[in-house]
Amino acid sequence: MLKRVFVAPDPGRARLRFAARAVLGIGPAVVVCLLVGHSLVGAVTGGLAALLTLFTVADPTVRGQAVTTALLPVVGMPVLAAAAELHSVPVARDLAFLAVVGAGVYARRWGPRGHSLGVFAFMTFFVAQFLHATPAQLPELYTAVLLSVLSAAAVRFGVWCYERRLPPPAVPAPTLGSTRTGGPVSPAGRGLARVTTRQAVQATAGAGFALVVGQLVSGQRWYWAVGATWWIFVNTASRGETLVRGFRRVLGTVIGICLGFLVAVPVHGAPVATAVLVAVAVFGIFYTAAVSYTWMMLWVTLLAELLYGLLGVLNPGLLALRLAETGVGALGAALAVLFVLPVTTHAITDAWIQRALRCVHACTAEAAARLAGSTTADPAPRVAELEQLLGRVRLAVAPLVHPLNPMSARKRRARRVLALLDDCAREVRGLVTVAADPEASHDTRLAAACRRVESAVDALITSRLEPVRSPAEPPAEPALAHLHGLERALTELSEPLRTRSGSRLVDA
Repeated sequence: MLKRVFVAPDPGRARLRFAARAVLGIGPAVVVCLLVGHSLVGAVTGGLAALLTLFTVADPTVRGQAVTTALLPVVGMPVLAAAAELHSVPVARDLAFLAVVGAGVYARRWGPRGHSLGVFAFMTFFVAQFLHATPAQLPELYTAVLLSVLSAAAVRFGVWCYERRLPPPAVPAPTLGSTRTGGPVSPAGRGLARVTTRQAVQATAGAGFALVVGQLVSGQRWYWAVGATWWIFVNTASRGETLVRGFRRVLGTVIGICLGFLVAVPVHGAPVATAVLVAVAVFGIFYTAAVSYTWMMLWVTLLAELLYGLLGVLNPGLLALRLAETGVGALGAALAVLFVLPVTTHAITDAWIQRALRCVHACTAEAAARLAGSTTADPAPRVAELEQLLGRVRLAVAPLVHPLNPMSARKRRARRVLALLDDCAREVRGLVTVAADPEASHDTRLAAACRRVESAVDALITSRLEPVRSPAEPPAEPALAHLHGLERALTELSEPLRTRSGSRLVDA
C-alpha cells in the first residue's frame, strides 16, 4: 500500500500540484471567515466548503469548471437551509436527507457537473448535521460558504490555474451490457435501464438502512453511517467496485483512528498544532485520492478527528463510535448493491475493456495517417483518452484482483488482461512517438498492419472471441515494430477474455 502511494506515477506532478493548491486555497478561506468575525462553526463550514470546491469540480474545461463553481452555492444554500430548519423535526429531516442522497446520485447522469453539484448538496446537508446547525446560524453559514467558494475560486482560476496548461481529457461513457436481473443497462437508457438511476435507488436504500441502524447505534452521530454509504457509492458503477470500496473505507478508517490516537487525541484542539496537522491532512487527502481510497480515508478520518478536537468533543469513545458507524454505512452499501437492482461487475468491466480496445484502434489509425503524411491527423488526444480509459478499466477490474477474492482463476485472467492492455498502451505510445518524428517516412506495409490490428480488435469485441493467428517476427522499422507488438498483445488478449463457457472475463 505504501508503494502504491509513493511510487505511483505522477505525470506533470499533477497530484502534487492538486494537493498543494488545495492547501493554498483552503487556508485563505478559513482566514477570511475568521477575519470577518465568524465563529469556529462558521470557519469550519467555510473550510469544508472550500475543500469541496477544490475537490469535486472536475469539468474537462476551465470554463466549465468556473460555471460549476458558480453553481455550488446555488445548490448548497437551499440544502443548508432545509437541514437547519428541519434539525428539530427528526422524521422530516431524515426523509429530506434521503431525498438529497437520491437526487445527488441521480444527478450524475449529467456528467461531471451533475456529480459535483450532487456531492456538494449532500455534503452541505452532512455538514449541517456535523455542526448541529440551527436556523439562527444560517446568515453566518451562508456568508461562510460564499466567502470560501470565492476564495477557493480565486486560487483555482487566478493564482494557480494549471488546467490552462494541461487540460484533462474527458473520458467517454461506454454502453453497458446486461445485468442478471434482466434487460440492458446503459448511461443513455431510460428509467431503470440507466446506471445512474439504479445507483440512485441503491444509494437511497443503503442510506436508509444506514440512517435507521446508525440512529440505533448513536442518536447524535448517526449521520456518519449515512456519509459512509454515500461516499462508498462515489466513483463506482458495479457491485464489485462498491464492495471493494466499502472494504477500503473501513480499512482506511481503522488506520486513521489508530493514527488519531497517536496524533489528534494528544493535540486535543491546540490551535497552532491543529492548524498545521489539518494542512497536512488536507494535502494527504488530495495527494492520495487518485491512487488509493484507503489512504484518502486515512487522511479524511484524521481531518475529522482534528476538527472534533477543535470543537472540544474528541475522545477515545468518539473514535470507537466513528468506526462502528462506518461499519454500518459499509454494510448498508453492500446490502444495497447486492440486492437492490444490482449492476454486475461483468457488465461494467466488459464495457470499459471494449471502449479501451476501440480507442487502441483509433490511436493506431491516427498514427498511421500521420505517418502517411496527413497534416490533420493527431493521435495525441487519443493517447490521453486511452490512458484515462485504462485507469477506468483498472477500477472496474479491482474486485477481481483484490487479495481477498477467492476465485484464483478469475484473478489470474484479470491480471493477464490488465498486463496485456498495458502492453497495448506501451506500443501505442511508441507508435505515436515515431509518428511525431517529422523525419519518419511512410512504409506501404503500415496499411496492412493497421488492417490486422483492426481485425484483432473486431475479434475481441464481438461475441465470437475466436483466437487470432499470431503475427510473424517483428520488422526492424520502428513504426511497424510497434504495430507488430500491438497486434501480438491483441492476439494474446483473446485467451484471457474467453472462458470455457464462451462468456466474458467475469460474471460477478
